[in-house]
Amino acid sequence: MAGKRRVEMMEENRAKMIAAARRAFTEKGFAEASMDELTASVGLTRGALYHTFGDKKGLLAAVVAQIDGEMVARAKEAASSTQDDWQRMLAEGIAYIKMALNPEVRRIVLLDGPAFLGDPTQWPSQCSCLESTRQTITALIERKTLKDVDAKAAAHLLNGAALNAALLIAASDDPQRILPQVIEVFTLLASGLRQSGNPL
Repeated sequence: MAGKRRVEMMEENRAKMIAAARRAFTEKGFAEASMDELTASVGLTRGALYHTFGDKKGLLAAVVAQIDGEMVARAKEAASSTQDDWQRMLAEGIAYIKMALNPEVRRIVLLDGPAFLGDPTQWPSQCSCLESTRQTITALIERKTLKDVDAKAAAHLLNGAALNAALLIAASDDPQRILPQVIEVFTLLASGLRQSGNPL
């Protein structure tokens, strides 16, 4: 019983630190966020942070994974009303790109994440998204909706296009202005996978 309570406490502390880090990283950025202030704000010590996440980068990785997972879920939800698999996959990509306008996503996932955690395509959350895209593309190829291309390569390039589109918007001085242009180009690039005679 004591062991179970200890695990519950550790999970509660982990959730508290991630929530506090999301606020701090959004407001101040990863580099400027104070770990002493962050842990004190939730009544914990710096030692608890290191025990749970290893270091500050470990905390950032946990925050990025949580937000990235939420982004994927929101993208799927935004596209859920679309019945056609191709349109749904395209809508998910566009929804993901639009999330670059969200201040938390922009600062933590798209700016600080790559700067401090390295290549986003190597993040576990991105790898999971990539496999989902590959499976969808494979099914669309089998139904002759898409050209007979390598599904793994197509998934990498399609996901990479969506990710890089979001990174471009996040780095822009005027993200609202370039958003429609970026979505237009992403749609045209993705549509190159379609079989001739299939409308957008």
